Amino acid sequence: MGLRILIVDDALFMRNMLKDIFSKAGYEVVGEASNGVEAVERFRELQPDLVTMDIVMPLKSGIEALQEISRETPEARVVMCSALGQDALVVEAIDAGARDFIMKPFQEAKVLDVVRRVTGMAA
Repeated sequence: MGLRILIVDDALFMRNMLKDIFSKAGYEVVGEASNGVEAVERFRELQPDLVTMDIVMPLKSGIEALQEISRETPEARVVMCSALGQDALVVEAIDAGARDFIMKPFQEAKVLDVVRRVTGMAA
């Protein structure tokens, strides 16, 4: 069984970019969410192997969603996605339980390297 991934980002084009990277690598994108509230709901429903989570989103931030997911499922593997200049938020996310982070704009090789490092799984 392949790696099952939930993609969370408020920007559709960012979700599509990650979906393309993961699909080409042979991973299964099992769901998407566009805000932190949806992220928590979709995580509970889908129980993915990995979540990519944008930090800055409406309704509930990626860090707030991460904290909620980590409280319920401490072993959850969540990788934060952040833009340059969000270093303080990345540190906060790691402290909250994020396993790693991916910088935007996404570079395919770096995204896949982080996924392999966090999960120990190739596609």
